[in-house]
Amino acid sequence: MIQVQYFTFNGFQENTYVLSDESKQCIIIDPGCGTMNERRMLDEYIKKQDLTPTRLINTHCHIDHVLGNAYVAEKYKLGLEIHENELKNLKASPGYASVFGMECEASPEPSNFLKEGDKLVFGLSSLDIIFTPGHSPGSVSFYSAIDHFIVAGDVLFRESIGRADLPGGNLSTLLQSISNKLFTLPSNTIVYSGHGGPTTIEHEMKYNPFFVQP
Repeated sequence: MIQVQYFTFNGFQENTYVLSDESKQCIIIDPGCGTMNERRMLDEYIKKQDLTPTRLINTHCHIDHVLGNAYVAEKYKLGLEIHENELKNLKASPGYASVFGMECEASPEPSNFLKEGDKLVFGLSSLDIIFTPGHSPGSVSFYSAIDHFIVAGDVLFRESIGRADLPGGNLSTLLQSISNKLFTLPSNTIVYSGHGGPTTIEHEMKYNPFFVQP
């Protein structure tokens, strides 16, 4: 069974995820830890749980999701894995950081590109990789049918959706990703988003104002 732990980091209140299972292997998704204190929180959890990080993943590469990429890659000797369509955002992240008065060490180059239909494997577990563009051109989500959850990045939030007005975003594409990829999942699927608390597919299909007619 996959254990899901998340930390809310940086000024954008971004959720960084650590997924682990009985093997004590874990993966780190979207490390937004930009300060030493945030990085210490992440490290202390991993140490306390006796976990071994084996993969570093970005759902997408907007600045708030990659602030800790370089740190995590170096600390745990991990290669970065993203969708190929996120390369432009990844390379632009230090420049965006300066606009917001933040510092962002340049992220390492990806060691692997994630593709829809592939499996994200760690320990005794695997997640389905689902291509969900719209908020960002290469957004990917990670789905566990066995444990009934999806890590969806900034695609879908509780009673809201991701922004589509950032570089590479497209509202029509985003709505299609949600309707055709996420809303086809079982209704009891828990959605872990890049910001805010968890929700479920059932709740969003009933109450999300972008899909429910008034």
